[in-house]
Amino acid sequence: MKCTSQIFSGICVIVCLFSVVRSYRILGLFPYPGKSHMHVILPLMKELSRRGHDVTVLSQFPSDEKPLRYKDLSLKGSVPILLEVEETNNLNPIISRILFMYFDVIEMGYIADHYCEAAFRTKVVKNLFSSNETFDLIIHEPFTSDCLLSLNEKMKAPIVGITTSVMLAWNNERFGNPDNPSYIPTLFMDYSDKMSFFQRVENTLTSLGHNIWFRKKQRDHDLIVRKHLGSKIASLNTLGNNMSLMLVNTHFSLNFARPFTPNIIEIGGLHVSRAKTLPWNIEKFINESTHGVIYFSLGSMIKGHTFPQEKKEEFLRAFARLPQRVLWKWENETMPGKPDNVMIQKWMPQFDILSHPNVKAFISHGGLLGVTEAVHCGVPMIVMPQYGDQHTNAKAVEANGGGVILYLREATEEKVYQNLKTILDPEFRSKAKALSERFRDRPMSPMDTAIYWIEYVARHKGAPHMRTAAVDMPLYQYLLLDVFAFLAVVLIIFLYVSYKISSLILRAIFSKKKLKQN
Repeated sequence: MKCTSQIFSGICVIVCLFSVVRSYRILGLFPYPGKSHMHVILPLMKELSRRGHDVTVLSQFPSDEKPLRYKDLSLKGSVPILLEVEETNNLNPIISRILFMYFDVIEMGYIADHYCEAAFRTKVVKNLFSSNETFDLIIHEPFTSDCLLSLNEKMKAPIVGITTSVMLAWNNERFGNPDNPSYIPTLFMDYSDKMSFFQRVENTLTSLGHNIWFRKKQRDHDLIVRKHLGSKIASLNTLGNNMSLMLVNTHFSLNFARPFTPNIIEIGGLHVSRAKTLPWNIEKFINESTHGVIYFSLGSMIKGHTFPQEKKEEFLRAFARLPQRVLWKWENETMPGKPDNVMIQKWMPQFDILSHPNVKAFISHGGLLGVTEAVHCGVPMIVMPQYGDQHTNAKAVEANGGGVILYLREATEEKVYQNLKTILDPEFRSKAKALSERFRDRPMSPMDTAIYWIEYVARHKGAPHMRTAAVDMPLYQYLLLDVFAFLAVVLIIFLYVSYKISSLILRAIFSKKKLKQN
């Protein structure tokens, strides 16, 4: 009897130790054909699967290594993959930024048109629409198109958005989120949160332009959706406005403080994991450097053969003057004129290198993932922005003490050398370490934060209590135009009545004076 009682007690203890885990069926919709976006998204989707959820991912990039409860729906081959191989940008920085803001954004729209149309022609998307399969939650990237949200017309599942960049201007309206361009820099702008008058003018016009552009794209994609699904389908604007949560790949310590509604959560650093062991040749090169190592990479976007020859020589001469060694991610087999302290290699494990304590500086193009990794590791940067959000990221790094900006057009041997001396200085390195401490000081990791809020939305059936009333208000009410108009009318009436009463009083006074004089 005593033995039975002990066994029963033991079972009770074991049961109590195990928390109840709810398993949800989650559908990920990621038709954008840019692989860099999936470097942020895929780790999240796989971790959701590892934590017991049934995860189905529709994307251009089927995964080679899948957790047990992870399923791919492949769009591969429906559109050409954006290889993101660009020529090195040697333009004037202002011209470069303007060209991207106003012309490449239009090109992004054409790409969105193409992959939206192509997705509806694929067998996997047709099967999704025709099946009776249901999901507890949809995770979607509202980047340049919402066209696959039309699936939710039938599924009626809560929607979680995820953006791999800063909060995009056109998503703020969907959450009733304040987006004041007087101090919130718009994507692609190389401004901090402290802008001059003309910078605020440009920032305001750019923000308005992005919103107008996205509305235009939504109308275009409504036509595509209705061509395939019929005219009764809800508009993409309506479907997009029903998002329950937005996960944003930023953190206020790096990307400037700004207001967010309760259903917008910052998860900057989501893709950062534990550093792995370095390849032996790279580890040997780093460990044997008495004065440390500088890592130089322009990411997967820029290939070595596009780097201007004269600029390459300027960098090599500057590197030859340094006591440090240099690791340069360089896609060509050889590099004529390379000094002995420089090692080139076609591919290098960036985060693992930045995590090494003997790596003292990072020369980067300013991609958000690389910037985040360097900030996480406390490695100071020279940022050479080339395209897109790299200008925004570079300014954030500079403003928060994580590095300096050097435009490729302005890079000379002396400027490269002096900028490296600046960021290698112990005082500057301490600023980068302080930024790293602020970035990492959180109650939960970015991954745990993202998963907690995703599960929260699923548990609470879309968590409508997190949604602000501003989402459903007409613009005139949101901006208090009706209130201001009412107060203006009241003020005018008050002034008019006051004027009339004053006139009557003055007339009465002057009339009495005239009577007395007579």
